[in-house]
Amino acid sequence: MAAVAKRSKTDWLLRPEIALVPLDASRARQELAEIAAAAREEGPTRLAKFLAGKGRGQDFLAAVFDLSPFLRDTARRRPRILDSLFDQPVEARLKAITAAIDRAPLAEAVSESGLMMELRQCKAEAHFLIALADLAGEAETSLTVRRLSDLADACTRAAVYFLLRDAHDQGKLRLPDLGDPSRQSGWILLGMGKLGAHELNFSSDIDLVVFFEPEVPAVVDPLDATELFSRLTRRLVRILQDRTEHGYVFRTDLRLRPDPGSTPLAIPVEAALRYYEARGQNWERAAMIKARPVAGDLAAGAAFLKELQPYIWRKYMDYAAIADVHSIKRQIHAHKGHGEIAVKGHNVKLGRGGIREIEFFVQTQQLIAGGRFPELRGRETVPMLGQLAARGWITTEARDALARQYWFLRRVEHAIQMVADEQTHTLPEDDEGLERIARMLGFADAAIFAGAFRNSLQQVERHYAALFETAPELSAGIGNLVFTGDVDDPDTLQTLHGLGFQRPSDICRVIRGWHFGRYRVTQSAEARERLTELTPALLKAFGQTRRADEALIRFDEFLAGLPAGIQLFSLLQSNPALLKLMATIMGAAPRLAAIITRRPHVFDGLLDPALLNELPDRAYLSGRLSAFIEGDRAYEDVLDRLRIFASEQKFLIGVRLLAGSIDPARAGRAFSDLADLTIEAALRAVMAEFAARHGTIAGGVVSLLGMGKLGSRELTAGSDVDLILLYDHDADAEDSDGEKPLAPSHYYTRMTQRLISAVSAPTAEGVLYELDLRLRPSGNKGPVATHIDAFKKYQRQEAWTWEHMALARARAIAGDAGLCAEVEAEVTAVLGQPRDAAKVKAEASDMRAMIEKEKPPRDLWDIKLVPGGLIDLEFIAQVAVITRQVETGPRAPAVPIARAPAVPIARATGTAEILSRLAPRFADSGVRQELCEAYGLYLALTQMTRLCLTGAFERDDVPPGLSDLLLAVTDLPDFGVLEAHLKETSQKVRQDFDLLLRAGRP
Repeated sequence: MAAVAKRSKTDWLLRPEIALVPLDASRARQELAEIAAAAREEGPTRLAKFLAGKGRGQDFLAAVFDLSPFLRDTARRRPRILDSLFDQPVEARLKAITAAIDRAPLAEAVSESGLMMELRQCKAEAHFLIALADLAGEAETSLTVRRLSDLADACTRAAVYFLLRDAHDQGKLRLPDLGDPSRQSGWILLGMGKLGAHELNFSSDIDLVVFFEPEVPAVVDPLDATELFSRLTRRLVRILQDRTEHGYVFRTDLRLRPDPGSTPLAIPVEAALRYYEARGQNWERAAMIKARPVAGDLAAGAAFLKELQPYIWRKYMDYAAIADVHSIKRQIHAHKGHGEIAVKGHNVKLGRGGIREIEFFVQTQQLIAGGRFPELRGRETVPMLGQLAARGWITTEARDALARQYWFLRRVEHAIQMVADEQTHTLPEDDEGLERIARMLGFADAAIFAGAFRNSLQQVERHYAALFETAPELSAGIGNLVFTGDVDDPDTLQTLHGLGFQRPSDICRVIRGWHFGRYRVTQSAEARERLTELTPALLKAFGQTRRADEALIRFDEFLAGLPAGIQLFSLLQSNPALLKLMATIMGAAPRLAAIITRRPHVFDGLLDPALLNELPDRAYLSGRLSAFIEGDRAYEDVLDRLRIFASEQKFLIGVRLLAGSIDPARAGRAFSDLADLTIEAALRAVMAEFAARHGTIAGGVVSLLGMGKLGSRELTAGSDVDLILLYDHDADAEDSDGEKPLAPSHYYTRMTQRLISAVSAPTAEGVLYELDLRLRPSGNKGPVATHIDAFKKYQRQEAWTWEHMALARARAIAGDAGLCAEVEAEVTAVLGQPRDAAKVKAEASDMRAMIEKEKPPRDLWDIKLVPGGLIDLEFIAQVAVITRQVETGPRAPAVPIARAPAVPIARATGTAEILSRLAPRFADSGVRQELCEAYGLYLALTQMTRLCLTGAFERDDVPPGLSDLLLAVTDLPDFGVLEAHLKETSQKVRQDFDLLLRAGRP
């Protein structure tokens, strides 16, 4: 044991994993000997003995001290730092240093000068050890930057502790806890940039932004708070950055605070929030991504950042940020002269292919998407590359390449700075200097390093260029496009005609209007410049819709309603696929065009690359809705946000259908889930608001029964919603217990009217859904709310056949779980009652004939009403349900009721599913297949036309873009073929309808 102990005291505990080669081997040995002599002189003889020996450790140190004058001089001045590694490995020693820093400000009789000395000595030792571990390969670069950041945190924290205690002792503050002076002090210090992200480099300065809460109890005089905290901040900077005989701790930069030219060093929180909300720049938003409370009142810092979240992470991103970042990048290149990639003299941080490009690559995409995806709000660069790849914003190849090059370039940056502890990012211009860096990084020589370095820059640049460096030409090779003056340019008219515009002169006039700044959207010079750059691509895309004039006029209407345009123009300019989609919407889908004209920010959702891969299922929509309406909101605000959410999600579901990433049946389920969730949220809001005024009824519960296409989960983009509101309460319940009591029946009638208004009344944000309650017992004549007992009695004793047919599609969508389950059980029981099948078929057949007579179809494309159309299929399915001609088959999936246990619906409510389960005794397999195929065709055509059009489908005025979409969704080659197929299908369905419901009848 003694031998082991002895060995451990003489073993040096840093084991280099990289063999470094000095520039001059003999000089390196000489330098090592000089440090050994300094060690003998100062006392650590075991270090002197170790340095005089031979081995991997000694070779490593000789190379380090030859390559880095800074590390050599530190070791010569303080050999005990090296000696400490006989007792503890680097990690343990760094922890001990951090503990010493934390203790320093709390020591008895500590002075400002004493603290300054202690911090400098601790920092110098930690700095040296971190560098040594990095060069040895003992620490990955990711660990090195974390260690440097933790060191800066500890030093800042210690200085803040000291200053707060000092202010307390002087009576300027009343701290609640001198053992933890920062707690509830109100002094907020945010680390920005690399410090905030835990990514500090070796010789980095630290960026701090300082705020304070003047109203915390610790502040003695709130009116004096600005002066007090600014003075403390000034002293903090002096403690950290003044150079003394012991060196400095960290250079400290406060210039990232709001309006640094005219604001104090410490800014009140309220003033800061006002500034960011009213005047904050995009670069300040980008900077705040990495902000982190590093010292002072951490809880207040976290609360401040939480307040700032809506400013940093906008749900509706203005894409001008991309252009802003890009222009900063171009300025860096212009100013620094980094147009060409070179190795000598290359700026590793700001040069092309450098660290900044990787950081910008990540940050801009965070700014775009972080508002909608909280997982993209992280501070650290490489983990965020991982998140971007996980969400599909970048490829795994881009993630791996950029992560690898990021850490490689950070290593290069550290080596540059370790030479002389200078805050520089530029590779040496001379051969020896470059050779020095190459060897510090473990390369055999400068040439090999230069090859690896250049390759790294090119990889970064390639990925960065793909994101930003698109510079559209003004006419993009499509011919002359001149829109200045007030006279049409003949060549421009010819170009427009060639692009597919029928009225080129009118188009010229419209575009001139843009350039004259007639709309708010084009009033700024920058917006007009962006639009000018975009115009050729825009005209080409609209030309390809084969409805060029109409598409451009719709786009003009869209522009007329926009409050600002730089964002949109920047977005379309940098994203050709999105421009094509915009052109399709303007040319083929007036309904969607109307949505984005009214709500331009819905276009933001299209920038998410995961959009087309993520299925808009119930869980997805529920999560998005919860995030969108979370918080304690006023009743009207909830209703408005529900309208915004539903409109946007209808648009995004529709886009998925346009793009073919979901099929029409999936779209129907998504539109229905969206209606379920938003109506359920509206019901909750109405019930809470109503109860606040009228109280509640003893034992009162409500259930919403979805009917029609909502019940069968077959809604389209333009569907209204059929509902029945059912309620129950204690048998002996009397008036409600609120300020304005109501009898139970009156209570639920009024509440239902409030729900109708909440869902259907137009607000500034439009209508949520048009509600139709005519399917309730007694139709329009009876009360709008129905007691469950009355519903049961009516369905069993009074309901007509057609009402039971309608019940075949009923589904409880929201409300109390217990009542929903009771309603489901009752519906199932009613549908399962014995019936005279021949009578039901005869009544259904007569009803269909009556509809045909009273509402004849306009033409073949009136798919709902045409003989052999949707109504025929729905009647067949509903008659089969109520005459028990549907096989149970696999259990239908449970459809959960939001915020309640799932209510399993064992029966099928969807027309497609019912048709696929028709009993063989009712319809043979051939008929069953015909009906299912017909329904698939009708569903596809209905979903697409209702998605694109607000009015009826006019056969002679079909936008060519819509024709293409209909052919794509039906997988048919030509519109004539589609029409023939539609006609043949409707004839077959009518034959099947006659066979199944009219067989044997005259």
